[in-house]
Amino acid sequence: MTLYMPLFRSCTSSRTIAQLHAHLFVTGLHKDPLASTKLIESYAQLGTLKPAQLVFNHFPNPDSFMWGVLIKCCVWNGLFEKAIALYNNMVYSNETRMTNFIFPSVLRACSGFGDLGMGQKVHGRVIKCGFESDSVVETSLLSMYGEAGKLDDAREVFDGMSVRDVVSWSSIVSSYVQNGEVSGGLKVFREMIMEGQEPDAVTMLGVAEACAEVRILRQAKSVHGYVLRKEIESDGSLDNSLIAMYGKCGDFYSAEVIFDYIILRSTSSWTVMITCYNQNGCYQEALRTFVEMQESNVQPNEVTMMGILSCFTRLGWLRAGKSVHCFVVRRAMDTGCDLLGPMLIDLYANCGNVIYCQKIFDKTQGKHVVSWNMIISGYVREGLSKEALMLFVQMKSLGILPDSFTLASVLSACGDISLSWFGHQIHGHIIKTSISSEFVTNSLMDMYSKCGFVDSAFMIFNEDQKRSVVTWNSMICGFSQNGNSLEAISLFDFMFSNCLEIDEVTFLTVIQACSNLGYLEKAKWVHHKLITYGVAKDTYIDTTLTDMYAKCGELQMAQRVFDTMLERSVVSWSAIIGGYGMHGEIGPAISLFKQMVGSGIKPNEVTFTNILSACSHAGYVDEGKSYFSSMIRDFGIVPMSEHFSCMVDLLSRAGDLDGAYRIANTMPFAADASILGALLNGCRSYRRMDMIKSILRDLLNLETDDTGYYTLLSNIFAEGGDWDEFRMIRSMMTNMGLRKVQGYSTIEIDKTVHRFGANDKSHSQASEIYTVLEDLQSLIGD
Repeated sequence: MTLYMPLFRSCTSSRTIAQLHAHLFVTGLHKDPLASTKLIESYAQLGTLKPAQLVFNHFPNPDSFMWGVLIKCCVWNGLFEKAIALYNNMVYSNETRMTNFIFPSVLRACSGFGDLGMGQKVHGRVIKCGFESDSVVETSLLSMYGEAGKLDDAREVFDGMSVRDVVSWSSIVSSYVQNGEVSGGLKVFREMIMEGQEPDAVTMLGVAEACAEVRILRQAKSVHGYVLRKEIESDGSLDNSLIAMYGKCGDFYSAEVIFDYIILRSTSSWTVMITCYNQNGCYQEALRTFVEMQESNVQPNEVTMMGILSCFTRLGWLRAGKSVHCFVVRRAMDTGCDLLGPMLIDLYANCGNVIYCQKIFDKTQGKHVVSWNMIISGYVREGLSKEALMLFVQMKSLGILPDSFTLASVLSACGDISLSWFGHQIHGHIIKTSISSEFVTNSLMDMYSKCGFVDSAFMIFNEDQKRSVVTWNSMICGFSQNGNSLEAISLFDFMFSNCLEIDEVTFLTVIQACSNLGYLEKAKWVHHKLITYGVAKDTYIDTTLTDMYAKCGELQMAQRVFDTMLERSVVSWSAIIGGYGMHGEIGPAISLFKQMVGSGIKPNEVTFTNILSACSHAGYVDEGKSYFSSMIRDFGIVPMSEHFSCMVDLLSRAGDLDGAYRIANTMPFAADASILGALLNGCRSYRRMDMIKSILRDLLNLETDDTGYYTLLSNIFAEGGDWDEFRMIRSMMTNMGLRKVQGYSTIEIDKTVHRFGANDKSHSQASEIYTVLEDLQSLIGD
């Protein structure tokens, strides 16, 4: 038989193995256990397991070694369930004596199949057969428990090993890192060094990955230095891991130095460098690296193309992304696979091309949750929230379980269209399935806040034990958006007094809350803290500050912030124009508008709303008409309801109620409550009772639940002495379940804002306040 061993090694195809098999059968050597075992192994190495199984089945009494080879061959080919079935058949046959050769392959099959229970049974048989001290079997047990996430069991096996070689040390380090316990992995690595065990390239792969996760540059440099001092060599995988480590730590220079040092760069080397740039937002550098890769004639793989597609997605370059899509198709890469399919969906969704996005999604075979996540989030980004929710329902009907990313996107869709009942069902699903993450918690709070259920959002906030700065920001924003600006400021004060992490978004939201209240002193204090915290100048923050100072009446300060902006967006210009406009400063508002257009910045819908509103408040009728015409003629902006409302208000204030009513009736869409409200105000000011009845009819057709317009109507009738109409409107409000929204006033005393409403007794000093009021009334009476 030894004469045939070189022939087995020279077999490079199924055909040559089959020929050798036939020759062995003719000569009778197929009955030799070694020959049959080598045949099984040779067939399996070429991926043709069926003839290997036939050889095994026709052998009369397979020994333990032959069973072990067939099980190992199944594991090689990823047939883990079949390998476990073979092991069970072997155990139940009671004809074969167990050897230590069997267990490593069976334990690997248990890991691959994810059958921890079976792995524990195999562990029991290992102990029963007396192989618990075999170093190879112990290392296999260690790996099996590590891959199953059972770190305590893995550590127990490791601590009980009589001899711990570099393989076992590497395995336990990797187990900790792969299960997210990176600090534990680094601790084990230090123990390894202290015990005098020299690590190899495999060990350092796990250590480099751990350093990448903790993202401490000093520690990363220390690990790299150790690799260099010990002259640890690898096949290139370690260099790639070191590049990825430096990339996650944000040290491009060190990553580039290692990359430049590699003489023969593989596809993996180029890909990891591209990924390194991508993770840090350096998309241009990533694309430049890809061009160099092409010039070096190194072929990209699916992972490489994922990185390139990600670049164009983040940059929003649809045309370039389409060219990469064509490149992928020409290279016969599978666009329907789990890697490229979702990335192509994300590309087209992010660039607003929903049609292409849907086409790629429809062509994706065996859609996994990632593909569903990409298309659902894409629809949400494009404002197609109803379509996103329909996709979610379809996904659930197909039996695909949503993950935290899916649920966060769906909750965002519910919030965008105020679909609270659906969001409440999602909340129930989250509680039932225990799918909890910071991402989902924040999305729940955001959904409830957008739907007006700020108390529910606050309840979730209070129940969250691990609040990040994003969680705090979500709650502050939720309070501010729902008119609870005092509560928003109180949360910020708690964060500040307890030295919690505060970022740019925190400052943005609390400045907006101060703006809503007109709380100038607090806003100035926040502005000061923003500067002392060293928050970099940012267009968004400067624009918010400009808007806040303008709304609080500090136009000089608003102008000063605006003048110091490094870069002014159309939103910045709109804010300062609107600020002057709301205070009747029409001259500066018009001057700023002209400056904006002269600087090459095209005004948008909000800019025109602000300038038209300014003209309305100042009574500049001709100028308002001119800007309204210019909006369509010079800038191609189609007027929306807000612009028509400004024009109606402009003419109503000027007394041209017939012209205002004509605009309201000739708009390309039905007049909404705000337009009719502007007309009502004009009728009240100029005593045009003849128009009230027709406006009332239009208002009733809208079926608005805004009590302000009905209250205004009833007051108009009361002022005109028409008490029958007054009572009719009030009765109508009662029948519709509408109540007059209570107004309130605020006053700032000693840097604290106090809020009061009619008959309000919620203030802590309410009794003293009412006593003073009674004293004042008695004095007036006297």
